[in-house]
Amino acid sequence: GEIASIGLAESLKGLGFEMGRMKTGTPPRLRASSIDFSNLERQDSDPDPTPFSYTTKKLRDERLPSYFTATTEETHSIIRENIMQSPLYSVAIRGVSARYCPSLEDKVMRFQDKGHHPVVLEFEGLGTEEIYSKGLGNSLPLEIQEKLVHSVPGLEEAEIMRAAYAIEYDFVQPTQLKQTFETKSVKGLYLAGQTNGTSGYEEAAAQGMWAGINAALSVQKRDPFILDRSEAYMGVLVDDLVTRGVDEPYRMFTSRAEYRLILREDNATMRLMGKGYELGLISKDHYSDLKEKIRQIEAGIRDLSSRKIYPVAETNGILEKMKTAPIKNPVSLYQLLKRPEVTYDGLKAFDGWEEIKDRDIRRQIEIESKYEGYIKRQKESVEKFRTMEEKGIPPGIDYYQIPSLSSELQKKLTAVCPASFGQAQRIPGMTQAALTAVLIHAKKMELEKRDASGEN
Repeated sequence: GEIASIGLAESLKGLGFEMGRMKTGTPPRLRASSIDFSNLERQDSDPDPTPFSYTTKKLRDERLPSYFTATTEETHSIIRENIMQSPLYSVAIRGVSARYCPSLEDKVMRFQDKGHHPVVLEFEGLGTEEIYSKGLGNSLPLEIQEKLVHSVPGLEEAEIMRAAYAIEYDFVQPTQLKQTFETKSVKGLYLAGQTNGTSGYEEAAAQGMWAGINAALSVQKRDPFILDRSEAYMGVLVDDLVTRGVDEPYRMFTSRAEYRLILREDNATMRLMGKGYELGLISKDHYSDLKEKIRQIEAGIRDLSSRKIYPVAETNGILEKMKTAPIKNPVSLYQLLKRPEVTYDGLKAFDGWEEIKDRDIRRQIEIESKYEGYIKRQKESVEKFRTMEEKGIPPGIDYYQIPSLSSELQKKLTAVCPASFGQAQRIPGMTQAALTAVLIHAKKMELEKRDASGEN
């Protein structure tokens, strides 16, 4: 296996960081040729998938299916009989586990009324026989793992290529980090990933990029790169970590974002590519392509807005076929597109209009139309949010000098050291009265500073 990071953890402890322990694990990898897929439920890939990268114009034609099976009573009996051989239950591993992906031992012991638990078999890639057995994650010895794997339908003869395991690891309480992920106590030290108490591949990748960008900007003596909660899911993740801290492995969910209607995957490039270009991470050609895409979207919306349909028999006949209500007054195609029954492609039924060929642009126009009112209201909320974010808190403020604050809030504010009143507002336990006390103290500091410098 890989070398343990004990030395790194000891080094961080030696620097005085507040640390904790968490645990994670992974399921066994099985050999595909040893699995009997014949009686398992098959789920094929999307026939026309959307690429992750905007630079990908064509995907490979090969698609790999996933298969569904489930544990059995025999599986559960094997686990119950051998539960004390699991480090997760013998207290060899004490860390806090991820709430949303419990081990198979946890599922069997905590939900004893369940006769089975789902297992999803996924190919690791086109060039490998390895199958990822989602749902079979455990920390039992290999010989026990083989028995429990063989008790699952379709896996009676399955060969384990790599055993499942669980690990315990140290993390640094992320309230000790600035919004750039530089540690507050050690200049030039940036932390990212599981070290910050998070769980998940995408969460780690986003943090690595965030910390890396800011480390490079610091060396170049440039302003830091910060996204707020209204600009990106990365902004939500970073703000949650450095403001609220963690007491269990942190996962990013859409429900954590107040402005998720704006933070959509379909508009991610339009929201963020400009910032990437300013940082030198995006080429001029790619940025030009983006600007052209935005131009086409805006032109497409203008075009639909300018094209009217009228309440005549032919028009209402088309609308009836679309299973939507007839019109009584002239409306634009853009207004019509707001209806849930009407799609962009369906507008082809009206003469004299030529659709845009690019699928992404068509989709963007349809989303902007159908959610226009909701998006407008959310943007108004963002403006109010930014008003608080722009009210900065003076650095070096001594919260223990504000007697009206509770000792708990004095401690939390000192630990987090919020950069703005918006961030202070999100600290757990913060009240409006406490926020007002901080605001009054900050204004008092500002006046004293002006008096000392002789300003009017």
